[in-house]
Amino acid sequence: MNKSWIFVILTCLAELVWVYGFNTAIVWWHWVLVVGVILIDFYFLSKACENLPTGTVYAIFAGVGTVGTSVMDVYLFGGSINLGKIIFISLIVLGVIGLKLADNKDENKKVMKGAA
Repeated sequence: MNKSWIFVILTCLAELVWVYGFNTAIVWWHWVLVVGVILIDFYFLSKACENLPTGTVYAIFAGVGTVGTSVMDVYLFGGSINLGKIIFISLIVLGVIGLKLADNKDENKKVMKGAA
């Protein structure tokens, strides 16, 4: 696995941690921790973008954040889920997968041009 993909995973996890922190922070030092995690998150995001297409990294970052936040809302904070939410979350996941597949096609074209 490319090191940059590890940064993608780390930035997605950090995003979920700080979103959770937004919902649970009560005292000032909780907010200090949330801000610290946000700074770490953006460091991981920038490292991921060094060797991967920024659009793909951001789409994954935003997609995981959206899906993860929705799941946390339902399972941790008593939110509701319905068919509409499931359909639109599925569309987000399909969009992220589609962007990754499209980037692979662009990378394959570059490799083939370089070999010619």
